[in-house]
Amino acid sequence: MQLAKRLKAVKPSPTLSLNAKAKALAAKGEDILSFAAGEPDFDTPKHIKDAAKAALDAGFTKYTPTGGIPELKAAIAEKLKADNGLVYTPEQVLVSCGAKHSLYNLFQALLNDGDEVVVISPYWVSYPDMVRLAGGEPVIVETTEADGYAVDPKELRKALSPRTRAIVLNYPCNPTGAMLSKDALSQIAEVLRSHECLIVSDDIYEKLLYTGEPFQSLGMVAPDLAPRLVTVNGFSKAYSMTGWRLGYAAGPKELIAGMQLIQDQSTSNPNSITQKAGLAALSGPKAEMEAMVTEFKARRDLIVKGLNAIPGVRCRTPEGAFYVFPNVGELIGKSFEGKPVTGSTAFSELLLDKAKVAAVPGEPFGAEGYLRISFATSRANIEKGLKRIAELAATLK
Repeated sequence: MQLAKRLKAVKPSPTLSLNAKAKALAAKGEDILSFAAGEPDFDTPKHIKDAAKAALDAGFTKYTPTGGIPELKAAIAEKLKADNGLVYTPEQVLVSCGAKHSLYNLFQALLNDGDEVVVISPYWVSYPDMVRLAGGEPVIVETTEADGYAVDPKELRKALSPRTRAIVLNYPCNPTGAMLSKDALSQIAEVLRSHECLIVSDDIYEKLLYTGEPFQSLGMVAPDLAPRLVTVNGFSKAYSMTGWRLGYAAGPKELIAGMQLIQDQSTSNPNSITQKAGLAALSGPKAEMEAMVTEFKARRDLIVKGLNAIPGVRCRTPEGAFYVFPNVGELIGKSFEGKPVTGSTAFSELLLDKAKVAAVPGEPFGAEGYLRISFATSRANIEKGLKRIAELAATLK
């Protein structure tokens, strides 16, 4: 069968593929320690589940408006105003089947063939492929570990062209966990003032921040740019609702209307019961979320210390999210049982096959020589995983 040409430029998600392989091995009885999944290992808070049960019992099981129930859109607008100082009307909010769905709708509604989208590297693996699926071209701006993954204004300015339709900013970042300072965001804003592209702020890890400082997005630092800002967020990370599939975007009315048109002809409304659960998440107590963040911080400190104790591994302390992004470049090029480790993908495969540890290679994130390791697992698993990684690293010659 001949498939659409657009699929030729798109690769399967390495995080989903590796997580599926790890689960398949575990199902066969292998003692797999998985650090691949991008989801909290905590249960969804009880009051959120109770709201879903109440919706089910009340028979709230029919179609809703495509863009979300009015009360949820209003609650999202209120959240964005209270937490982020961003003023959106409910008509400027679109509720979708996850933040990933929101981004897909956005690129489909915005891009024509040959349009460019600036993506900061290291990047979440889906950004470039979603741009390509919409006929666009991702333009990569590289950042470095040494600079804390801050964007060089000169490099950003060079990446902008008359074909640039948007830039994507994701902080705290997947995969690095980096959070930009107010000054770094201000420098980006200064460059973008000279170009009329859309600014996409992917704030999905907003609540998972360990610096003690409040979250800041570009729209908060540079409110003059808010009229061309699209804020994307969701419920999966902060409320441990990954399987519920609920996210949202808020932005210019014309763009949101276009995104809703895409959704009208694809998924229609997000799950009705999940929307009621999302409403409870926004309006309910935050104690469980805060406890989760406290535990994540302790795990972060544990895994960073352990990785930095392994010869050949260097790990920066992330400010947010639940990933570390260790540099394993010194191990690349060495050999295991006479076979050279040719890159981060080969090292990741070796970890899974020999050490029974699942970690995602840095290459698909635009960062060869690194691994993305999720610490959304127990401290006991982290300690066991660190031991296995250290033992494997010690065998490389």
